[in-house]
Amino acid sequence: MDLWSKKVQGIITQVTLLLFSSYGATRGEPCHSPLVSNLPPLSFRSSSQLSGSHGPGFAKLNRREGAGGWSPLTSDRYQWLEVDLGGRTQITAVATQGRYGSSDWLTDYLLMFSDTGHNWKHYRQEDSIGAFPGNSNADSVVQHKLQHPVIARYVRLIPLDWNPNGRIGLRLETYGCPYNSDVVSFDGHSSLLYRLSPRPRQMTRESISLKFKTLKNSGILLHAEGQSEHSLTLELEKGKLLLLLQKGRSSSPDSQHLVSLGSLLDDQHWHHVAVEHHSTHLNLTVDKSTLWVQIPPRFTHWDHDQMSVGADQGLGSRRLVVSNRNFHGCLENLVYNDVNLVGLAKQNNQRVTVKGNVTFTCAEPVFVAVTFTAIQSFLWLPGVTEPSSVGTLVGLQFRTWNKAGLLLTFDLPKQEGVVWLYLGKARLHLQIHKSGRAPLELSAGSALNDGQWHSVELISRRGHLTVAVDGEEGDSAHASPSFLVSTGSQLFFGGCPAEGSSQECMNPFKTFQGCMRLLTVDNQLVDLIMVQRRLMGNYSHLQIDMCGIIDRCSQSHCEHGGSCSQSWSTFHCNCSSTGYSGATCHSSIYEQSCEAYKHKGNTSGYYYIDVDGSGSIRPQLIYCNMTEDKTWMVIQHNNTELTRVQPSPGNNQHKVHFEYTSEEEQLAAIISQSDHCEQELTYHCKKSRLLNTPDGPPLSWWVGGLGAGQVQTYWAGAPPGSQQCACGLQENCVDPKHHCNCDADRTEWANDEGLLTLKETLPVRSLVLGDVQRPGSESAYRVGHLRCHGDKNVWNAAFFDKETSYLHFPTFHGELSADISFLFKTTSSSGVFLENLGIKDFIRIELNSSTEVLFSFDVGNGPLEVHVKAGLPLNDNRWHRIRAERNVKEASLRLDELPAATQEAPADGHIHLQLNSQLFIGGTASRQKGFRGCIRSLQLNGVTLDLAERAKITPGVQAGCPGHCSSYGSLCQNQGHCVERPSSFSCDCGSSAYTGAFCDREVSASFKSGTSVSYVFKEPVLSEVNMSSSALPSSIYSDMTLRGENISLSFRTNQSPALLLYVSSHHREYLALVLNKQDKLEVRYRLDNSKDAEILTSKVRNLASGQLHAVTIRRLADAVSVQIDQNTKEDFNLTSDVEFNAIRLLVLGRVRDSGELDPELFRVASLGFTGCLSAVLFNSVSPLKAALLQPDISPVVVTGQLVKSVCGSTSANPYAAETTHHLSGQSGSVGTGQPLVNAIRSDSALIGGVIAVVIFVTVSALAIIARVLYRRKGTCQSQEVKTVKPDDSPELAFSGSQSGPSENQKEYFI
Repeated sequence: MDLWSKKVQGIITQVTLLLFSSYGATRGEPCHSPLVSNLPPLSFRSSSQLSGSHGPGFAKLNRREGAGGWSPLTSDRYQWLEVDLGGRTQITAVATQGRYGSSDWLTDYLLMFSDTGHNWKHYRQEDSIGAFPGNSNADSVVQHKLQHPVIARYVRLIPLDWNPNGRIGLRLETYGCPYNSDVVSFDGHSSLLYRLSPRPRQMTRESISLKFKTLKNSGILLHAEGQSEHSLTLELEKGKLLLLLQKGRSSSPDSQHLVSLGSLLDDQHWHHVAVEHHSTHLNLTVDKSTLWVQIPPRFTHWDHDQMSVGADQGLGSRRLVVSNRNFHGCLENLVYNDVNLVGLAKQNNQRVTVKGNVTFTCAEPVFVAVTFTAIQSFLWLPGVTEPSSVGTLVGLQFRTWNKAGLLLTFDLPKQEGVVWLYLGKARLHLQIHKSGRAPLELSAGSALNDGQWHSVELISRRGHLTVAVDGEEGDSAHASPSFLVSTGSQLFFGGCPAEGSSQECMNPFKTFQGCMRLLTVDNQLVDLIMVQRRLMGNYSHLQIDMCGIIDRCSQSHCEHGGSCSQSWSTFHCNCSSTGYSGATCHSSIYEQSCEAYKHKGNTSGYYYIDVDGSGSIRPQLIYCNMTEDKTWMVIQHNNTELTRVQPSPGNNQHKVHFEYTSEEEQLAAIISQSDHCEQELTYHCKKSRLLNTPDGPPLSWWVGGLGAGQVQTYWAGAPPGSQQCACGLQENCVDPKHHCNCDADRTEWANDEGLLTLKETLPVRSLVLGDVQRPGSESAYRVGHLRCHGDKNVWNAAFFDKETSYLHFPTFHGELSADISFLFKTTSSSGVFLENLGIKDFIRIELNSSTEVLFSFDVGNGPLEVHVKAGLPLNDNRWHRIRAERNVKEASLRLDELPAATQEAPADGHIHLQLNSQLFIGGTASRQKGFRGCIRSLQLNGVTLDLAERAKITPGVQAGCPGHCSSYGSLCQNQGHCVERPSSFSCDCGSSAYTGAFCDREVSASFKSGTSVSYVFKEPVLSEVNMSSSALPSSIYSDMTLRGENISLSFRTNQSPALLLYVSSHHREYLALVLNKQDKLEVRYRLDNSKDAEILTSKVRNLASGQLHAVTIRRLADAVSVQIDQNTKEDFNLTSDVEFNAIRLLVLGRVRDSGELDPELFRVASLGFTGCLSAVLFNSVSPLKAALLQPDISPVVVTGQLVKSVCGSTSANPYAAETTHHLSGQSGSVGTGQPLVNAIRSDSALIGGVIAVVIFVTVSALAIIARVLYRRKGTCQSQEVKTVKPDDSPELAFSGSQSGPSENQKEYFI
């Protein structure tokens, strides 16, 4: 077709489009006019045609001319049909039809668009789906409305699949309307300068919009600035759009604000850009992506009075043009605050200055690219018939995300060797293997998998070889081979044909996946259009005349700050240091509460808590106090010490603000999901009133609650709004006329204290004290940590007792990411846990059999299933945990601690999960295959569903689910007993020598030579007749007679001989554990008071070595076993009596009542024990627990110094942070005396000096103490001396009257 014919055709087409668009507008369809039906035959082209009557010109919808449509010569995926619409047109829909009266129709196809007939762009619907479903017969019309209208001149349709009983056959129509625009073209040295004066009035909204297309990956689109030196720049850099806000010319971070959006914008396709400026933020849009940007206050005021387009230059000589940053390409419809700036330039408006060669058409160079899409891709080109005597030059440009792949290979002439040019580790490598010579290797460049275009040249001249990357700005490598490198008879780009092909090619590397263009051989540009038409060379799995690269990280699916990297076909999220895991960093690796950590067997310490799981709230480090029955989450703030008020001159009030370690949304979530929260609030006063009177204005108040909080005028322990303290509520204030102790205004110290427990008023944000300035006034305050216990999520459960019962909730919205976790227990072998349906999509989790869990779903690509099989039955009525996740990359399913099963998602399939029915829990919409059993702690995307509350109003479902010890009883260690609770469990450590939440914390004490712990088993019942115990009848003590013992303890000492444990009876019988002079353990039994003791000596040596040793002794009648540490158990037999009659007393340390001892044992007992004893258990009696934890209610007597210590070592916890410690438990209450305040905490201006002095004194004292402790050898944790000597060094003596139970309150001692 000549140029004149093309122009006439274009004019006719435009007139036709105008007429049809007018007609469509009158019918209310302004942009849905048919575009193809009136085009002349010359507007149609195709890859081939079966015959003249099957030509592309017959491919009009509902037409029957010719053979009734287009059919190509061969039916394969390399065929295409192309339509020239005559000019750029807005296309909104496409329709297809099979060939009339035949069995030929398409079932799937691709759509391509172009402005020039080259550089085609693949149209993708939402979810990146490229294929359109076609027809099911030859006559019906299938129309698809484009989700995003396209502006193009050329349309190309590529068949993917067709009727298997026919061939490719097609008639088509496209719909749309004409498209008008103002276009300007820049050559890299030209620009437009707009004067926007008079300056636009101050506007609440300012906007800039434009479209651009370019082949250059860098260049300034526009630069706007004003008199205040505030400027805005839109610039391309490596194919990304940068928006730079700047004040002045400085490049410091404070003077700039930079954001980035988009990728691969140098693809020579039109891209839409919009900037909307609002008062405090702006919206930046690139194509379909919009970024909301908060603007720093210093950049909020825009007063632009000039704009440079295509370059960054100011008026006159204020700024020089930097050509390498200038834009080279086309701009369209540049609109600033509703003013068409390109239109002004075309009209030669005086406010516009044109610099350089600016044209108002879009002149585009034609670069034909080729896309290598698969591992089977290759391009074969014929080489030279005669080898060159001077060398060769091969060049190409490529872009890819892959680090490795073959670019080019060819044989040397006469098959003397082979050349490979390839990517490896994102570098360019050249390898030449020539017969009889060592391989020649060169490498150049780096990071060549960045998606940018890179040029490569292989230059061979006699005696010299060069491989270069990116020309002068890049890298090159050189060699001087003794032979000439020249191309042979064929060249292979990207890869090699499959085995069995006639072409000989060997590729030891990966196939290249990416784009190539500008292929040259000996300075001759390869005509890829001829290759496409099969007129030259050969190829497979290529897309010619387009670059199909996709940036899968531009709109990253990596969540929670995960970093995205990609290859040609997929992406990868690096989740390290994010606190999240999974293919898209969606699922948190941390638990959501301290309660959840506790029931994994963890003990007190600092833990990372993720209160909303996979939600947006970040994990936080929180102290978990698990030493009591309740598990407390402790949220700290900046001042929890008792702090003396230092009045400030001229200020009648003292104000203090508290900053918490948790952020606002974290605090809100913790308080909301906890059953109970509390915070200590204490005020110590001396002639300093607190609230004054209930009827008058309060002198002091505090602010509490989330956000800014609300003013509260009551004190801890009283109800809100009462303007009272706890003593006023209890009617026990020091002055009945007042409702707070401090309001009595006395000169003696008093205090008002208590706990704040109303969650709506927590945490305490600030405190205002109003009576601190009067002469003689003194005061101190303390605001404790915020403490919360009880997790509404962990134990929220429902029991389904029928297969037809279920709970229903609103539709689950997990379009791109969905994670579901819950626990279940059942005796059934199958049942559906969860189901949610859409029109076609669905998601379901079910117990498929007694050993298998199935996770299935469909997002439009067909059903996918993920299975996990257990080695043991799951219907064992024990709790099992399921975690399922589905994202755009993969689906995973994990059962308990088994390895997760995964299923990859299609690379370019549907990604949105679209559901619309109710969410069914425990059953299905059809009421079939329902689940029978318990479901607990069900969370969807981090949000817990309240199963218990919904179960209360649902027939066939019960709230709660008892029976936790079957699953968690193993957490109770060291003979602790699991106790059921309605929504939890606890460990009763009464029969254990250990304490703690799981009976896992040893009870240990440091003994001196004079220390003695005596436990009395039972006091004899005596008559008025004074009888000696030896004369008592044995029947009185018959219930205290033993035929066996279970004894366990741990010790650490350097003393020998030494008595570890002594048990006596009312009949002069005894049991003793002794370390003899040879550092061996002796077990001495005297069960017959008429005979000498039997001594059982262990063979284990060196027990007085200062190391920790564990001893277990078991006796049943005459059989005795002794095990020390991990040594082999030793068995002994007693030859005397087997009954230990009327046991009376157990002694640890020095035995003071030694009348019953034989002389040798007396000498050892008189020495006492120096060292550390731990976890002492005699049958069910733990004497150390009785002495250390509950001395007031236990039959125990302590003499000498007994210091609580730690003999063993505490095991590290993988979930806890490195530094864990217990928080101070002091209450701060000091009665009528002066309050004990932390000398370091003070509100005076001298706090820094005080801190420095205290730190200096403390460090000095610690150094002295450390030196003293280092020299001492008598403590439990230091090396002790072998000889026993009195130690008069002062230590804190054990005082039973000041110690209360801090462990499980159910523990008891007999």
